[in-house]
Amino acid sequence: MTDQDSAVRIGFMFDRERAPEELPGFARDLEAAGADDLWVVEDLGWAGSVSAAALALAATERLRVGIGIAPVPLRNPALLAMELATLARVHPGRLVAGLGHGVPEWMRKVGAESPAKLALLEETLHAVRDLLDGRTVTRHGRTVTIDGLTLVHPPTQPPPLVTGVVRPRSLELSGRSADGTILAEGTGPGRLTEALTHINRGRAAGDRPAHEVIVFAFLHTDDDPTRATRTTADMVNGQAAWMGVPPADLFTLIGPASEIPEHVAALHEAGATTVVLRPLGPDPLGQARTALEALDR
Repeated sequence: MTDQDSAVRIGFMFDRERAPEELPGFARDLEAAGADDLWVVEDLGWAGSVSAAALALAATERLRVGIGIAPVPLRNPALLAMELATLARVHPGRLVAGLGHGVPEWMRKVGAESPAKLALLEETLHAVRDLLDGRTVTRHGRTVTIDGLTLVHPPTQPPPLVTGVVRPRSLELSGRSADGTILAEGTGPGRLTEALTHINRGRAAGDRPAHEVIVFAFLHTDDDPTRATRTTADMVNGQAAWMGVPPADLFTLIGPASEIPEHVAALHEAGATTVVLRPLGPDPLGQARTALEALDR
């Protein structure tokens, strides 16, 4: 492993298909195995991300827990700030809060789709951050209204607010107003470089002091390529369809464990500061341990 590899945070996703009662044990085992991060998701109908993050934080002592991601149409910014502040006070320095537009068809299912997606995300970012910073917030924006609210218990270490976004204008918004950007599974060095063009344009117009670049990636270690493809095909094909590319164009960590350091290094060299691996197939903890061993963690 190179010095550059060692500078990358390595995290793992707790897959939405797994039962919530499995999360505390998985989090403890990941921490013992040497992972830096555990990321939980919030997809409509599965588990709530704030409650999932609370479970993971309470079960561990060192692990950083990321929310990836909470859709802002479902979250009043005042309530979201209250929830995040509670977690950040009890577990200072160990929470990262990911926010996003929400999947349109899911937002329509619950009557929450916003016609002003960019404004809602940016106004929510600013309102939540100001509340977490202990400010009295009065904001009458296009999508967010708060009239003289102050958190009674703001955190001593406000968590970073990052966004999970895809399109150029949203990436630019993230660079301008967020503390980091989450890029979806399948993003390789080339797509990462393109995304950073938009993120950095936003950063030039914003005032955030730093920006974490978080890349999600599918993980499945197997020396047999035919078996690996068979095990992961459904997830890979579905993600490729969502991204509008052939499955072969997705950047993944599917294959021999010996290739993992090279793939992580490629993402880091392109600008990733955190790589979050999403284990596919049976035995996700075993997959995580194999990856950490390959990275000499």
